[in-house]
Amino acid sequence: MNHIRGSLIYEGKAKRVFECDNPERVLIEFKNDATAFNAKKRAEIAGKGRLNCKISTALFELLELNGISTHFLALQSETLMIADKVNVIPLEVVIRNIATGSLCRETPINQGTILNPPLLDFYYKDDELGDPILTEERLKLLNLISTSHLKEIEKVTRSVNKILKEYFDALDLLLVDFKLEFGLNSSGKLVIADEISPDNCRFWDKKNSDPKDRILDKDRFRQDLGGVIDAYEEILKRIEKDTSKAT
Repeated sequence: MNHIRGSLIYEGKAKRVFECDNPERVLIEFKNDATAFNAKKRAEIAGKGRLNCKISTALFELLELNGISTHFLALQSETLMIADKVNVIPLEVVIRNIATGSLCRETPINQGTILNPPLLDFYYKDDELGDPILTEERLKLLNLISTSHLKEIEKVTRSVNKILKEYFDALDLLLVDFKLEFGLNSSGKLVIADEISPDNCRFWDKKNSDPKDRILDKDRFRQDLGGVIDAYEEILKRIEKDTSKAT
């Protein structure tokens, strides 16, 4: 299913999107760039793109096997993914199972608090505005998405959370929180887009009780903990160790 890479459509902080010889598909290249705090902090980390591409591929395949529609079609190379071309909805959908990060900075909720039910937040995808959180009324005011699609996004996100929590629990990992993005493909179908990787998920190692050493995600970069690639490689290693878990 290999495709010829065409013109650059879009370049983001962590990926480049290219046209290809099929107008309904794109090629997504995962970069080694690392950013945090709305790109105020930047670095290049050799090997990160390859790891995020392979992890995202495995998790998209897992979701597809569980009846969740994504933009993923195939892996063309270690850093290049073939995907459906979608019109991305400018929403970042964040679901939190354990309190950490901005939730603890912005509320009196203590770090490590289990959130039951998981907290689902919507953010306006706009770097210049700092990706502000959206209330239900602001969502209506901005008219970014239909009510039916919004309900579908919430339902799908909660289903994804259940699938991934159980999957990673079996790998001795806590899925602390994660971000999803959605888009509409050429048929108007709502699908998960972007990526699912340690760049937009928080993972804690269940085997490690140290609050810093247990972190296996981009917080290692955000917090200057080092060992970013080692952490990402550990996630991929556990995913690949028992492929039967994804079938």
